[in-house]
Amino acid sequence: MSEIEENELDKAALPKNYDPKEIEGPLFTSWFEAGGFGRDVAGFADAEKPSYTIVIPPPNITGVLHMGHALNNTLQDILTRKARMQGRPTRWVVGTDHAGIATQNKVEQKLAAEGKTRFDVGREAFLEACWQWRDKYGSTIIEQLKSMGCSCDYNQEKFTMDADYATAIRKVFVDWWGKGLVYKGHRIINWCPRCTTALADDEVEHQDEAGHLWHLRYPLVEPVGDIEYLVVATTRPETMLGDTGVAVSPDDDRYKALVEAGAQVRLPLMDRIIPVFTDDYVDAEFGTGAVKVTPAHDPNDFDMGQRHDLEQINIFTEEAVVNENGGRFAGLTREEAREAVVAALEDLGLLDTPEEHDHAVGHCYRCGTTIEPWLSDQWFVKMSELAAPAIEAVRTGEVVFHPKRWENVYYRWMENIRDWCISRQLWWGHRIPVFYCDTCGWVGASEEDLTVCPECGAALRQDEDVLDTWFSSQLWPFATQGWPSDAGWQAELAAYYPTQVLSTARDIIFLWVARMIMSSMNFLDGQVPFRDVIVHPTVLDKHGNIMSKSRGNGVDPLVLIDKYGADSMRFGLALQVTGAQDLKFDEEKIMTMARNFSTKVWNASRYVLMNLEDFDVAAVSDKETGRVTPEAVTDADRWILSRLARLTRELGEGREGYDFGVIARALYSFFWNEFCDWYIELSKSQLNLGSEERLAAQRNLVFVLDNALRMLHPFMPFITEKIWLSLPHGDDRPSLMVAEWPCGEDFADFIDERAECAVEQLCAVVGAVRATRARYGISPKHPLGVIVKTTGDDAATGSEMLFAQASQIESLARTASFTVSPSAEKPAHSSVTIASALEIYIVLEGLVDFDAERARLTKERDKKAVDLEKLNKKLNNEGFLAKADAAVIEKTREDAGELKISLEQLEQQLADLG
Repeated sequence: MSEIEENELDKAALPKNYDPKEIEGPLFTSWFEAGGFGRDVAGFADAEKPSYTIVIPPPNITGVLHMGHALNNTLQDILTRKARMQGRPTRWVVGTDHAGIATQNKVEQKLAAEGKTRFDVGREAFLEACWQWRDKYGSTIIEQLKSMGCSCDYNQEKFTMDADYATAIRKVFVDWWGKGLVYKGHRIINWCPRCTTALADDEVEHQDEAGHLWHLRYPLVEPVGDIEYLVVATTRPETMLGDTGVAVSPDDDRYKALVEAGAQVRLPLMDRIIPVFTDDYVDAEFGTGAVKVTPAHDPNDFDMGQRHDLEQINIFTEEAVVNENGGRFAGLTREEAREAVVAALEDLGLLDTPEEHDHAVGHCYRCGTTIEPWLSDQWFVKMSELAAPAIEAVRTGEVVFHPKRWENVYYRWMENIRDWCISRQLWWGHRIPVFYCDTCGWVGASEEDLTVCPECGAALRQDEDVLDTWFSSQLWPFATQGWPSDAGWQAELAAYYPTQVLSTARDIIFLWVARMIMSSMNFLDGQVPFRDVIVHPTVLDKHGNIMSKSRGNGVDPLVLIDKYGADSMRFGLALQVTGAQDLKFDEEKIMTMARNFSTKVWNASRYVLMNLEDFDVAAVSDKETGRVTPEAVTDADRWILSRLARLTRELGEGREGYDFGVIARALYSFFWNEFCDWYIELSKSQLNLGSEERLAAQRNLVFVLDNALRMLHPFMPFITEKIWLSLPHGDDRPSLMVAEWPCGEDFADFIDERAECAVEQLCAVVGAVRATRARYGISPKHPLGVIVKTTGDDAATGSEMLFAQASQIESLARTASFTVSPSAEKPAHSSVTIASALEIYIVLEGLVDFDAERARLTKERDKKAVDLEKLNKKLNNEGFLAKADAAVIEKTREDAGELKISLEQLEQQLADLG
């Protein structure tokens, strides 16, 4: 459809302009109130079909919608809506996570503003404040999901602190306690001094930072030969206050005499005698080959200390302030202690010249504070036994990652898994269900709260710590479906478990995905929690940078929805999903394209509706279903039905493989290029013929638009629903949301390769004429002579097919003459366009000053060639690539690409001119 006259559109049933704000809110309310989001969908689900269940990655109650949420929930809703339209009993489980650290931080900040701490108000009052915060702010992100059109089961919203969910968590802990999988250990853990809690290894984010490698001299108690001191290298000189040994490699000849002599060093500043020993962990090539060992503040040092029975001296408080074990440095922060220790060593002449040294430093994933390796009593889960079957489940294909490369990442982590630290020094969360008797020493875990010791009858106290948030999240797929407290949980899980697919981000494959697989297989007789795992790309800014507040490059999905509409945002995001692990989001480019697409679909639908005033639905409907059926009268009819059939097949194949971008682009191409630009235009002449021809055109337009809207609906639910409700398609379903999904098998008979070839030839010829007019500025009113040479093995048949469409070509391309033949020759002063089995010559004699045009194009080509050469030199310059900002490099690449395309077009134009 090249253009639709405004006066024609004014007659349509839909409003003139598409305004998302006018339709999205009311439509969502109507879906919700009609019970459209439950598993039964108001009676339209077919109980005989396999169920379809997705669990949403539960957003934190502290969270607000960001671009990662927008993308992930768009993909989940696409899958959910398609399954629902297929008649499958469908449920998208929705809920929120209590987010232990994040929520506690929010409430503590609120108390701080009042001049209080959590210790001032006490545990019970603090927990009440957390619940109040959740009641006030915890549903914000759920309401934002609604604004996106997400068709979750909101009537059964879950929360990881619900009473029934707490029952599930206690059962898991107590069962693992009974099996010896849960234990308490005195070990090095990751400690956040800001949040004052332990963190699991995968909750630590490592960032490269510029630092120093300090060389410290440790004097020997007794010289060995001419060696009076050892030089140790460290990135953290302040931790030397807790050193209890110096390790060297057993293969390092430089230190063999010291080891054989049983050498000891006197620890500077602390005057502590510590041993020199060998350990295979030490890399003789790093630094001086001698390593200071601080068992209480480094996990590798802890392991060495265990092997060599070294003392463990903790020098920091929980706020990372030096404690009494730090001697005269007590009371200093880590940073202050580093400066003071370095200065003191320098005064003693025990500091060699430091080196600049970049290294990875761990940070808290919540607040960003530098992590302190800290010796502490914590609760752990033994992971190796749980990991083995979960690894096998992926190897055997019970669980499949999409893209598949993420399976290798999963294996690497799972095969090297360490025990999981599950205790957190917080108040908000699930309190560890372990009880202690201080009278007789009894310790036990219980699913119920205990107050009296079963051994001696004395009062019990409960463990003060809470469980890691991910401990509760790991149960999400089955605890949200009634396990283990609901009376009918066995029946529900038997019918609806495992779920079909999980869509998630790559940064929680270990934190969440792996643990869900492990816990599900452990508690549900080896059942995996889902069959497929979609690892969606990370949304970056248009230059490839991570979006963040500090960079100021974040994009707010709610702003996009307000500006462009939810449908446009959803479709724009889906268009960009490929197998790549990152997605560069360019608002101006992507959202403008998506908005224009929405407008195109709206206007094309209005045009169809405008031409249905006399449409007799009953005369062209199937007697059983009542739905409008098509009738292929022209090649154009057969072509569009064939293309529709191929689209239904492609959506079946692509969606099962989760190729969202491929499917979105196929829908875009079908709607924009084939239906709007060509079929509507080709049908105009038929609409203006007699009643039978007009009725045939009307029924085909309705049939194609109806089915195309059905396939577009999961991507763009609002606009498609609004149009579909206005379309006389004959379907008695109350909403497109529960309308029948077009099945590829039902459309297979429509595939017509001959019709596709014929219309593709027509489109190639008309397109070549229009492009030539645009290139040379020739008015659409000026008729042009067109000669087409058919080529290939079946050139004669090609000529016949094209000649049969001569009247359509003459009308659409406005030709003065049209000739087609396998033996046609290129006239002088004509342009040439090569298409599939066609050479299209357009006569330009007298319309274009070839000499002047050739000179102009040559000058423009030469200038662009020089510009391209300059850009390529830049891009081949290592200095430029190393020093320039990433955005500048990306812009240079884009400019070079555009210049290259422009040069190719200019070369083609010069070739046309001869």
